[in-house]
Amino acid sequence: MSEVIKEVVSEGKLVELNYKVIDAKTQSVLTTVEYAIGYIHGVTEALAPQVTAELEGKAAGDIIEVPIDCNKLYGERDESLVITDAIENVPEEYREVGTSILMENEQGQTKTFLVTRVDKNSVTIDGNNPLCGRDVIFKLEILNVRDATEEEFEAGGPVNADPDISEIVGDDQPVQPIN
Repeated sequence: MSEVIKEVVSEGKLVELNYKVIDAKTQSVLTTVEYAIGYIHGVTEALAPQVTAELEGKAAGDIIEVPIDCNKLYGERDESLVITDAIENVPEEYREVGTSILMENEQGQTKTFLVTRVDKNSVTIDGNNPLCGRDVIFKLEILNVRDATEEEFEAGGPVNADPDISEIVGDDQPVQPIN
């Protein structure tokens, strides 16, 4: 019986994984990435360096948890980036919690703000990363590790990678890519 040698995450390997971001304090899931994301280890920056470093040497099937202090990753929370304005001053399309707004300052620098609160009188937007001030756990499941192709190196990740949506639309539904 021959032993199957698993590919391990190392420089130049194409890594595909799913992950969840969990609040360390409440254990609530903040974000779930259900469709595999792929990147070339040591070449593409798809995840925080602290997370990527923990993947080194792991193989398909491994599940790891990486604690992250988001203040170190995104900086301290800046209350000057939280702005509340009268609702009549805010366009209709920005009056829903969760809406992203790309803002630009006088120097032409852009920053994304997120609508965090809406009531009958006002709208609050926040330019801080939603994870600022939190300790989180990245829980990652490694799905696949293999040598990246030349084409993938040039593209910086998987080429022609479409998610399997058959469980959403059904196996019997013809699904055509949009070009």
